[in-house]
Amino acid sequence: MNNNVSGLLDNDTAYAAMYEFLVDYYKRTNSDDIGGLLGSMSTLADGGTADPAIWHDWLLSIEKAKANKVDTALRFESD
Repeated sequence: MNNNVSGLLDNDTAYAAMYEFLVDYYKRTNSDDIGGLLGSMSTLADGGTADPAIWHDWLLSIEKAKANKVDTALRFESD
């Protein structure tokens, strides 16, 4: 998973990439949860998101990733 891409993405481009990833996922699954999330993430004519908190959450996620504070390892809970 450590594939380097030439150049870094700015926040807007990374957001668009994540949005597109979720759109593709939604098309395969028709998940109501993902559909709702995409609705909240959609951008408006003024450039903001339908749910203003989404952009704030996105920026917090970027900061966590930059600080290496995102754990992507899959873990299963045992009963």
